[in-house]
Amino acid sequence: MIKSMTGFGQGSSEGDNFRVRADIRSVNNRFLDLHVRLPQEISSLEMTLKKQIQGAIHRGRVDLTVSVEQTRQASFEINRPLVEGYLAALAQLKSEFSLEGDPSIELVVKLPGALQISQDSTTLDEALVGGTIEAVSRALVTLTEMRLLEGQSLASELNTRLDLIEAQLPAIEREAANLPSIYREKLQRRLQDMISGGQVDETRMAQEAVMLADRSDISEEIARLKSHISQMRDLLKAEEEVGKRMDFILQEMNREANTILSKSSDLAISDAAIVIKTEVEKLREQAQNVE
Repeated sequence: MIKSMTGFGQGSSEGDNFRVRADIRSVNNRFLDLHVRLPQEISSLEMTLKKQIQGAIHRGRVDLTVSVEQTRQASFEINRPLVEGYLAALAQLKSEFSLEGDPSIELVVKLPGALQISQDSTTLDEALVGGTIEAVSRALVTLTEMRLLEGQSLASELNTRLDLIEAQLPAIEREAANLPSIYREKLQRRLQDMISGGQVDETRMAQEAVMLADRSDISEEIARLKSHISQMRDLLKAEEEVGKRMDFILQEMNREANTILSKSSDLAISDAAIVIKTEVEKLREQAQNVE
């Protein structure tokens, strides 16, 4: 069953000292476009998580946001080189410009990076990595479920429009079968008008009618439309990524409808071809959201 590119998933994981939450959203896009937002303590996992997403999603814009909550009392380390450099710069500023006052502790702790969470346990690091991957995995599961559900609705809509297109073909075939005799009658009237009631070469007239009908033959276009409809129905049942293939087939269906319109001046055929073009355009709009 096809998948929609639109969905949302959420997953979480807990360890002895942390809680991880992953939120993942996807919308339609021509290619796979990944955006990952991570807190500093797991920023090194970006490539790992991107590969994890690529294993489950093949097309669409995907936004992953991961948050980490430490559930134990955190210990902090002083970034001594940073603080020392900052205080030295303040002292120099004070001396050169004859300023008064001393830096307060409140000022120092607000300095970005002055205090850092202590990473004194490799066990915590490994557990946090595993918990993050697990949370993202659960988020991907719920996202995939939503994309599959949306895909079912899309498949139903696409099948309905394929039915409408297919319903136009018998009328086109029926009218197309009458075209040679219609062209023959038109040609006969035209020739009789030209020679003002004289004799008409029936053999020559028949040849001209056949040639005109042959140039207006739409049997190949009808056959290709039937083939494209069958291919689309097969794609709707496929498990793999099919969105790009659908887009190509629908372009071809639009081309066949345009050719039928250009070849035939018959009103019934033109009306049916216009209906086909309209439904193909609606199909193309819907197919933009298929993975």
